[in-house]
Amino acid sequence: MTVHLEVSEGVGTLRLDRPPMNALDIATQDRLKELAEEATRRDDVRAVVIHGGEKVFAAGADIKEMQAMDHAAMVQRARALQDSFTAVARIPKPVVAAVTGYALGGGCELALCADYRIAGENAKLGQPEILLGLIPGAGGTQRLSRLIGPSRAKDLIFTGRQVRADEALTLGLVDRVVPAGEVYTQAHAWAAKLAQGPAIALRAAKESVDAGLETDIETGLAIERNWFAGLFATEDRERGMRSFVEEGPGKAKFL
Repeated sequence: MTVHLEVSEGVGTLRLDRPPMNALDIATQDRLKELAEEATRRDDVRAVVIHGGEKVFAAGADIKEMQAMDHAAMVQRARALQDSFTAVARIPKPVVAAVTGYALGGGCELALCADYRIAGENAKLGQPEILLGLIPGAGGTQRLSRLIGPSRAKDLIFTGRQVRADEALTLGLVDRVVPAGEVYTQAHAWAAKLAQGPAIALRAAKESVDAGLETDIETGLAIERNWFAGLFATEDRERGMRSFVEEGPGKAKFL
């Protein structure tokens, strides 16, 4: 299998495993979707890390496989390609990308599906599809522009240039840069901390932000309002407020 789901301390690691560069061929895309949906269903997975290993996150699509596809074949495949990435983006739990080495093309698009991105000092990110006479097809034109703004996204998409970790941090493409050997450890620690939190409230927060970004502010406020009120029916809300009153802030245990 080219993608694995490993669970530890409430954290599910979606591990790409297609040496040498974790090229995202059709089989890998389909497996990614399958395991993202499994991570969504499993109660023992409360947060997720996406990782490609110590040397490379994912260097993009399998170009040899794509070269053999004509227009009709890609019309049939394009939705499934997007759906595999959307399955990751819609995991209703905190998701962090642990980016080492290259995260290009589909690899960058996969990192964009996470809620938070921790990059190694050796990371290089970009959307080089234009150099193949293409555009990003797995969400890059949409998620990248929403994350870093349209003009910055267009610069990366129009030129196909790669950015190093420090520039990616300045652009807002990644959220933290750490030594390459610490990327997975720090990403797992981020996820493990959140895995101890109130699962329904975390889901509510994620869905409120993500759904709100897709609509007008009034609709977004309605989404927030409904989730906010709904959380008053949860055991975690009772536990959190009781702990605050009796013990002070930040001491509630949700597991």
